[in-house]
Amino acid sequence: MSLCRVAGRLRAALLVLLCATLLAACTRPELYKQEAYVFGTRVDVTIYGEPREEAEQAVGEVLREFDRLHRAYHAWQPSELTALNDAIARGEVATVSNELAAMLTDARKLSETGDGLFNPAMGALIEMWGFHADEFVPRRPDPAALQAVLHAAPRMSDLVITGNQVESRNPAVKLDLGGYAKGYALDRAAAILHAKGIENALINIGGNVMALGKKGDSPWRIGLQHPRQPQPLATLPLYDGEAIGTSGDYQRYFELDGKRYCHLIDPRTGSPADATQSLTVLVTPRDSAGTLSDAASKPPFIAGDNWREYTRRYGIDHALRVAADGHIEVTRELRARLQFAPGISRVVVVD
Repeated sequence: MSLCRVAGRLRAALLVLLCATLLAACTRPELYKQEAYVFGTRVDVTIYGEPREEAEQAVGEVLREFDRLHRAYHAWQPSELTALNDAIARGEVATVSNELAAMLTDARKLSETGDGLFNPAMGALIEMWGFHADEFVPRRPDPAALQAVLHAAPRMSDLVITGNQVESRNPAVKLDLGGYAKGYALDRAAAILHAKGIENALINIGGNVMALGKKGDSPWRIGLQHPRQPQPLATLPLYDGEAIGTSGDYQRYFELDGKRYCHLIDPRTGSPADATQSLTVLVTPRDSAGTLSDAASKPPFIAGDNWREYTRRYGIDHALRVAADGHIEVTRELRARLQFAPGISRVVVVD
């Protein structure tokens, strides 16, 4: 065989190897995603454009943080939060972690902004309706017991927080951070990922979502769950530092005598709110955007037809409500972003 022929075959072989290498590079997975079950819901973290080992390590740290928060601030299994509730019931001053003291101080401010419709102090009402359990047993509370809690009117302003010392002027306060902790966890996840140099990620905690960076050349795109159908109501892009939160009556609920009872309790009546199917807020980049996306969806959900007043109070321009009868109200700012699913009608744009 001539040297020219050998050289030609070598060049051909090298070309095949180079093409195979380039193809492998082009088809290398750019997304790393891991799922878990925390906070009583499915969570997932997706990272774009990082080596698998680094992405896996970063996601592992985030999920460990979620587990820590879940165990530390669980509302009915033994935790730092239940220990504080026990101390409040005994009329004692409790020493809590600096983190919990800061969370309670922040939650108190958020509650005041929303006229107490976001009220983590009313854990007793949530328990009465059977939502301090993994499996819900359809039942209505004892009317006398419910009225007793309403008369006691536990609220976040009853707390006295001095450094990491916490007490309550009202022994009826029973704290439940279920409307706060998922959003707080989003902010903690973002801080962990940023510290590890991760620039592009999507964090999803049961529909509470935060975006970091983007997905390649495009923004992250997410779906808003339809409250009555197993499909998205709409999709929209989510940009760097934005967070979105939805309060709905379709995940934690039970039905009794043909009526749906959800876990979102109106502290004014002591009963589950029933004027809204779902309420979504999109929080543009700011400090604690994740926390705000969680807490700030509760008052407008409970407020019903007066929902827009409460989104304004929290400085939120992007919001959508699905009313009890299924009609959709959406702010002009959010409507400009949304792509509704086929067949969606009855949409009213509000200022």
